Amino acid sequence: MAQSDAPTEFHDLEKANVVGDESASHEHIAHEESSSSASVDGEKQAQSSPESVDTSEASQSYLVKWDGPDDPTNPHNWPTLFRWAVTILKSCGGFITMMSGSMIAPALPALSHDLHMSQAKLYGRRPVWLICGVFYSVWSIVSGFSPNKVTLVASRLLSGFGGSVDFVIAYPVRSDIWKPEERGKSFAIASFLPLLGPAIGPLVGGAISQMIGWRWIFWVVAIFIGCLMFVGIFFFPETSAARILGNKARKLSKDTGGHYHTEYEGPNMKLSDKLWTSITRPTRLLATQPILQLVSVFMAYNFGVLYFVLSTFASLFTDEYHQTVSQIGYHYLALAVGYCFANQKRTGGSTAPEYRVPLMVPGGLLIPIGLFWYGWSAQAKLHWIMPDIGAAIFGCGFILNTQAMGAYILDSFGKYTASATAASQVLRMTAGFVFPIFASAMYHRLGWGWGNSTLGFIALVFGLPAPLILWMFDAKIRAMGKQQW
Repeated sequence: MAQSDAPTEFHDLEKANVVGDESASHEHIAHEESSSSASVDGEKQAQSSPESVDTSEASQSYLVKWDGPDDPTNPHNWPTLFRWAVTILKSCGGFITMMSGSMIAPALPALSHDLHMSQAKLYGRRPVWLICGVFYSVWSIVSGFSPNKVTLVASRLLSGFGGSVDFVIAYPVRSDIWKPEERGKSFAIASFLPLLGPAIGPLVGGAISQMIGWRWIFWVVAIFIGCLMFVGIFFFPETSAARILGNKARKLSKDTGGHYHTEYEGPNMKLSDKLWTSITRPTRLLATQPILQLVSVFMAYNFGVLYFVLSTFASLFTDEYHQTVSQIGYHYLALAVGYCFANQKRTGGSTAPEYRVPLMVPGGLLIPIGLFWYGWSAQAKLHWIMPDIGAAIFGCGFILNTQAMGAYILDSFGKYTASATAASQVLRMTAGFVFPIFASAMYHRLGWGWGNSTLGFIALVFGLPAPLILWMFDAKIRAMGKQQW
């Protein structure tokens, strides 16, 4: 029987609960200078000397888990203040990404003139977020130096690849560090900041464009993201349980000569298999989980309508109310007011997915009400405050609905929230891209009143039946999904 003693620094791992996958004797790995020990539990409950580890069988493998519910390395057990810091830091990335998309709106005339354009898990959370943030920042700098429209479109496309990671890992990071019963308040704040971006963006973008030129819009974004990544290097630790436990398993394997693995991977899983499983899981989830398909379609329509409204908001106040670029920026604050009001409502307490459904009801009603109000007041050319009130009502409904559906996905897919979020993100971003394409043509043909009413009636079809379906048939629909873990 081969023996292997763990090195002194192994005491930092404290107690590693290790479960043997095959019938084998159980050993306690002794520490040379620490009283902590790693317990090895086998399927046949045999015990051997605490000073030795049997690694004679090549096929033997051990499962690495958390050291009980109070394991300090588990992100759920990090200090509350630190978890809030991570939550807000991560949300700031989403805020600037969303804001940068709408910052350019007030500067489009100047930009079009200058460029002669016509106006139309595997690797964990931390490295992915930091690398993609740097990538986003670099291509934002390139956007500012664009000499023509081809360069601008290409650089914006590439920066979009980097910025998209904020939305893919946002929910998983919150799931990593907050227990289900604690997620209500953190989820509300963390969702609010990114969605506030499109409302604040035009105001900031308009000011920057008028004062120092449109190119500085991209450079300011790059500077902000660069500073955020610098702070993240020191204050954004790895939160993925798969990554943390994986590192722990690799250290145990190196120190003891045994083979250790986690519940997130098979005992003999190759790197290529891990990559393929991780890359294809979002697609497989979206293709095989009816509940994810249903919620993703609802969320996609919400995001499509949001960007539909954002893409035409400026033109309403320039064409119908004849306001200046700087004045137009303030109207986006109406959406922010609606967001803030909705954010006073917390989702928390109960952790079953179906308990997230009730807040979808007021959100589903406020979205069409806001669209009707916004559209017909604009059609009648009432005082500018009236369309703003409609936009605020819409914004309130959007936040309530989106937060509830996001929390529903979070609770439904447990440790695979990253893949489920990525799957739903595809539909959301597709809708956000497609809807604005036909916005101008739709308003030109139907007018502001009937154009928004069309969107509102469709929202009613989604907003009213959706919560009822999820509440009554939630478990049955989820059971229909084929397991794709």
